[in-house]
Amino acid sequence: MRIILDGMGGDNAPEEIVKGAAASSKIIRHEICIVGDETRIKRELDKHDHEAKNISIVHAAGVITDEDRPVEAIRNKKDSSLVKALMLVRNGEGDMLLSAGNSGAVMTGSLLLLGRLGAIGRPALGAIYPMIGKGIGQIGLLIDAGANAECKPSDLRNFAVMGSVFAEKVYEISNPAVGLVNMGAEPGKGSRTLKEAYQLLLGTKEQGVNFIGNIEGRDVPTGIADVIVCDGMTGNVILKLTEGLGYGIFGLMKKTFTSTARAKVGSALLLPKMKELKQIFNYNGYGGAPILGVAHPVIKMHGSSIYSAVENGILRSLPFVEKNVIGEIAETLEKLAPIQGRE
Repeated sequence: MRIILDGMGGDNAPEEIVKGAAASSKIIRHEICIVGDETRIKRELDKHDHEAKNISIVHAAGVITDEDRPVEAIRNKKDSSLVKALMLVRNGEGDMLLSAGNSGAVMTGSLLLLGRLGAIGRPALGAIYPMIGKGIGQIGLLIDAGANAECKPSDLRNFAVMGSVFAEKVYEISNPAVGLVNMGAEPGKGSRTLKEAYQLLLGTKEQGVNFIGNIEGRDVPTGIADVIVCDGMTGNVILKLTEGLGYGIFGLMKKTFTSTARAKVGSALLLPKMKELKQIFNYNGYGGAPILGVAHPVIKMHGSSIYSAVENGILRSLPFVEKNVIGEIAETLEKLAPIQGRE
């Protein structure tokens, strides 16, 4: 396998990107190809212990920044690290792409240069979601996490299929439960789009999608559903609210536990467990989010990723290729009945 890594994407590129690649090269046998400024990348590589035979470099002089408009950047910055990385995958010179760069550009570039998968109308961004109700370290997949503010019923059905296959193959969740985010659990709840999506999702059960029905906001972190299906606006709000609430609670606990001398003594005993709990909301431990619905494996890492996030992103995403997730998704979608009615 040849893993393509955007060496210049993200707030901490290329330093942290290269450091993460160096760490990964000592663990896996696959080739990690870093795309970007060759001089800077070599300089960073020299700082870290790495398996030289597992790392290669493809030079790219340009960089797509957060200030760039995604479509214009993909079309005009042909020598950027992201475009060159995408083209390597498109041309069969790479099996998977990971980037911490401009989110819009990564999504747009994946769609324009790699193409849609089969009859997928809109690709979606899947995000790892901590299932607090199941215990520390238990995760699920939230899809869509921000790529599509508005969705058709067929989009939501496709998100469910893609998320189910990914969760089972990559996260190794057996028969993942799929829930549709709504304002109530009853089938007749919600907008017209959600009602129609519900009926379409019922039709996926014969193809192995374990659709359990509607789930409310309070159900999301409990782990009732392993795959949480919603439009990108809702998904992004859920993610940001969870993140903000998590860190807000820890900040309040820290303030409370250090307010008096007695509280400080007690907090010292709890500190190891508190650190363990805090890791639930630390994205660096999870790696990255898959872009599902394009014809090749793409992982979008957090823009502020440090080396551990890059390392985890590489290691955790290997099954994306090894278990032919793209092919499995395409095969499942082909077996489903054609979409009827309003679109």
